[in-house]
Amino acid sequence: MRTRIIVAVTALISAGATSAVWIGVDRNIRQYALASSGTTRLELKPESKRGSQAGRHPAIKPHSDAALVQPAPSATPPASTKRIGEVPEDLIAKHLAIPVQGIGAEQLQPDFYDERGQRGHEAIDIMAPRGQPVLAVEDGKIAKLFTSVRGGLTIYQFDPTEKYAYYYAHLDRYADGIASGDNIRRGQVIGYVGSTGNAGAAGPHLHFAIFLLGPEKLWWRGDALDPYPALVRR
Repeated sequence: MRTRIIVAVTALISAGATSAVWIGVDRNIRQYALASSGTTRLELKPESKRGSQAGRHPAIKPHSDAALVQPAPSATPPASTKRIGEVPEDLIAKHLAIPVQGIGAEQLQPDFYDERGQRGHEAIDIMAPRGQPVLAVEDGKIAKLFTSVRGGLTIYQFDPTEKYAYYYAHLDRYADGIASGDNIRRGQVIGYVGSTGNAGAAGPHLHFAIFLLGPEKLWWRGDALDPYPALVRR
């Protein structure tokens, strides 16, 4: 009986030792396999987890500093890209009438190139009392009577060749009976000086502009010419 107990105990001890050996061997085999495959088992730290999240939602590549630099604003307003300024000789040769009754050439101011906010002036302002008659600068046709936010009551006149448009703005009122499409004569009263639009009630004046029309002959579109030389050169 005692011999059987000793044998059983010995068997149990041997089995435990064998299991321990196999456990050790299994661990060594798995470590060897990982080492052979070049794989390293690492514990994920919080930084690694965040990196994994970023991998699932790729981050947008930031722009370079050069891409963030905004171009410097142009010193000249966009409106000036269509500003010709210099008056063609055929327009000078017309000897246009001064468009406000009682105003002489010496009273005109060359303010075509003045800046008005983001827009160039592209016209001249002829200061005069409210109600002073506004005259057609030459023969032609009324292309449009138009009311605008900036110009108030305005008149667009085409010259006889429809090469140029004359623009009269801030009128207090139109001359009686005048209408779009009318043929008018040089010196004819077509309106009266005022301050409609954005002129300001304290400074009534005529805003007068000249445009070189394009081939479409659109009354609202053209290249701005300086009226001053055309009015003072005789």
